[in-house]
Amino acid sequence: MTKVHSILGSSLLLLTSTVTLPAFAETDAQHYPIDVQSCNRTVTFNQQPKAAVSNDVNLTEMMLVLGLQDKMVGVTGISGWKTLDPILREGIGELPELSPKYPSKEVLLGADTDFYFAGWNYGMKVGGGVTPDTLAPLGIKTYELTESCTHIMQKTKASMDDLYVDLLNLGRIFNVEDRANQLVENYKEQLQAFTNDLTPLAKPIKVFVYDSGQEQPFTSGAKGMPTALIEAAGGTNIIDDVQKVGHKLTGSQLSTEHQR
Repeated sequence: MTKVHSILGSSLLLLTSTVTLPAFAETDAQHYPIDVQSCNRTVTFNQQPKAAVSNDVNLTEMMLVLGLQDKMVGVTGISGWKTLDPILREGIGELPELSPKYPSKEVLLGADTDFYFAGWNYGMKVGGGVTPDTLAPLGIKTYELTESCTHIMQKTKASMDDLYVDLLNLGRIFNVEDRANQLVENYKEQLQAFTNDLTPLAKPIKVFVYDSGQEQPFTSGAKGMPTALIEAAGGTNIIDDVQKVGHKLTGSQLSTEHQR
């Protein structure tokens, strides 16, 4: 599972304080019902989720930057993989970690969860016990991380738009669209300013993403968000020809196929 330890660094949390909400937000009665596209599904929300759970660091950061802590009952899949960033720990506050890795249906039910923000290989596995199909009969709506949709459907190379889509969809789901729109505009402006300041190079810098592993390093391919981040910074992922999100690389592959 590819881990993007901080999609946009601590700015996901710090920028929250710079977003000004409109004086007259749309009421829930005016806003719902809504339909949201999640991978290859259309999910209908008749009301705002009140007991949400997010899985993994990156997905939790998105919830926090949208100011949704009071709509959450917990998080999953963080301490089992990594140590919490101090800023993320502060943002989570008193929210409990319900499971150190992937949660079970029983864990989610025990927290009275009504919304699960996760992804394929980010809290759910194809054919596993926790999927949109298995959670729906329990009254738990699921929104899937856009980057992860490649595991269940045809999807192009990862891009920064994947992040923007998820923030905007979460904004619609929780009726905080103005906050989500402003965040996305801020991020686009920051990224544009950053790329404008880059010094042109004759050749892009080659980058290898190390996620984990020893004998076989786990890295990220063309469909993982790290490739989009590397390219935005003016580099190139040395395995961007591997059409996967995460990839376990053998020594022979690293030494011969991908020294470009």
